[in-house]
Amino acid sequence: MYNSLNLIELLKKEKYKIEVHQHDALFTVEDSKKLRGKINGAHSKNLFLKNKKNKFFLLSCEEADSINLKKISKSLELGNISFAKEEYLDQYLKIKPGSVSPFALLNDESGEVVFYLEQTLYESKFVNFHPLINTLTITIETKRFIEFMIENDKKIH
Repeated sequence: MYNSLNLIELLKKEKYKIEVHQHDALFTVEDSKKLRGKINGAHSKNLFLKNKKNKFFLLSCEEADSINLKKISKSLELGNISFAKEEYLDQYLKIKPGSVSPFALLNDESGEVVFYLEQTLYESKFVNFHPLINTLTITIETKRFIEFMIENDKKIH
């Protein structure tokens, strides 16, 4: 199981160029905008979702995106989705609310959670995600983030 420290160590050991930013705990996009200071790159909001058939999804999108779960559900053919309960967040991603990020997929050893990276983030030069804790933010070049996820057997839709 990964935690923030060994995730950061892994990224550095594998020669991924990252910037680590420390800040007060962030739980919402509004918190992030107030407390993050000047951090370059696209900022994300990450939604951990579940459908009625107990399939789980992680959707990472640009923080300013307006999210309509019905439209997303229909366009991606996910079924009727809603936010997953905290117990599932702990069970599958081993993190607490406010710390949701694609890096947590490293803790999903059975590959139960399907990951969607929104186009705006995919096309950005740099992306920012929490490294499994909401008091830190990692800035990483988007193409390197994608390489890292693929190298760790995480499929990106």
